[in-house]
Amino acid sequence: MKKMSKLRLGICLLVVALLYFGAWFAESQLGTNSMLITVLKKGAVYALIAVSMNLLNGFTGLFSLGQAGFMLVGAYVYAVFTIPLKKHAAVYQYYNGGIIQFELPLVVALLLAGLAAALLAALIGLPVLRLKSDYLAIATLGFAEIIRAVVQWDSLGPITNGSNLLKTYPTFNSTKILGSTVLFPFLVSGVCIGIILLIINSTYGRAFKAIRDDEVAAEAMGINLFHHKEMSFVISCFFAGIGGALLAMFQGTVQANSFKSAMTYDVLLMVVIGGMGSVSGSVIASFLYIACSEWWLRFLDNPLTIGSFQVPLLRSGFRMVVFSAVIMIVVLFFRRGILGDKELWNIRLPKQKTGKRVKA
Repeated sequence: MKKMSKLRLGICLLVVALLYFGAWFAESQLGTNSMLITVLKKGAVYALIAVSMNLLNGFTGLFSLGQAGFMLVGAYVYAVFTIPLKKHAAVYQYYNGGIIQFELPLVVALLLAGLAAALLAALIGLPVLRLKSDYLAIATLGFAEIIRAVVQWDSLGPITNGSNLLKTYPTFNSTKILGSTVLFPFLVSGVCIGIILLIINSTYGRAFKAIRDDEVAAEAMGINLFHHKEMSFVISCFFAGIGGALLAMFQGTVQANSFKSAMTYDVLLMVVIGGMGSVSGSVIASFLYIACSEWWLRFLDNPLTIGSFQVPLLRSGFRMVVFSAVIMIVVLFFRRGILGDKELWNIRLPKQKTGKRVKA
């Protein structure tokens, strides 16, 4: 059994290494601005965000809809503390250059983005995590909207720049690894997802699953329900904050209005399509979702004429109609998602029949 697990681990590491090499090779051949590279970078960012949400919704059974709010916190903390000092006058032009007069290294800013989101989650979790199911979802959604409104508050303008854009901070184009802009989001997301996997397979992860399956039985076994719920909530929001910082690096600008509740619904959809309780399912679904919505179906937005016949319905916006229909079909025929609650590396192939006769 141990030999088999080591073999599976070796195969997984080899596949990950090949994916990294494939992304680097694709960018070296196609260029940084190709659609494939854009999808890979955005998919890597959303893979981390989806896995962080799956830790809370899929593995702990807490129905939270506040992910966009914590992503916003991470994005703003990263942007505020990495804008070069010489650019402050241009960015904070309505607030006399702002009050933050220093900048942090990129990695430190990423960690600070996660810590800020985790600290806010710890405070919000004290009253909110005593609620259950729909009430918890509504409360977390409400807090996310409150966070978005507070960030745009004019009194915080010297820090957050109010409702104006934050820009000129380091992006993926300025964080090249081996001359590639796609390796940095892959590396950060890969390390974070690996840490989440270690947590899920630890004693804390087993406690999370016990709470998800039966809270009464979990409490009877000595599991402190509120303590573990708070821990899961804080860890999930920590990685959501880092994901928000990576999204800010991908977009190149940050504005609170882009972190609406629809962003949380997109992430939740990735989790459902991949499978509640499956890390690899969330990763696969994230890349498929981004590829379909941003690339593969884009031709449906352009009118098409064959000879003198114009193909009906093909116009701007029709892509999202077809995309919604595809999602409905997937949800109908894959009720538990692509992988359900299984992981890609734990799927066993059916055994072949040996052809031996069974004695009567």
